[in-house]
Amino acid sequence: MKIAKNTVVSVAYRLSDAQGNLIEESDEPMVYLHGGYDGTFPKIEEELDGHEPGFQAQIQLEPQDAFGEYDPELVKIEPRNRFPEPLEVGMQFEGSPEDGDDEADTLIYTVTDLAEDKVVLDGNHPLAGMALRFALTVKEVRPATQDEIEHEHAHGADGIEVLGDDDDEEDRSGPTLH
Repeated sequence: MKIAKNTVVSVAYRLSDAQGNLIEESDEPMVYLHGGYDGTFPKIEEELDGHEPGFQAQIQLEPQDAFGEYDPELVKIEPRNRFPEPLEVGMQFEGSPEDGDDEADTLIYTVTDLAEDKVVLDGNHPLAGMALRFALTVKEVRPATQDEIEHEHAHGADGIEVLGDDDDEEDRSGPTLH
């Protein structure tokens, strides 16, 4: 079966930076609903469209096609006493970019530095500003179920993402590249 709109695609991937340094290699394939549902990057969908299991591709995504440019305005310095202890570099917190703006979308902030009384938080994706290289191998392609099309994501994909009838459609666990 060829990859087309409303097919569920299983792809093994190897992700590296523009210099070829390995960032991540999939233990389990990434599984997504093909056809513009934001299950993976549009350039990856474009590259895989019309191909069958066994197809292999190498694709480089510039920052604007992946996790965006690095935005220094998303770095915040906050008083340490606003955070729980123990506090460590790498911990993540949810918050809005503008102090006191409850209407703003929330971001995940990562603690990047600690001082005695200050905490540096970065709301950028860890791969923001980087050109990324993907080595892709299509493992499986199958027609999507009506339920998957209605929810706009793949269900029950090789044990990676299992949603029951009672689960919220926003519960999207498993490896997904956004």
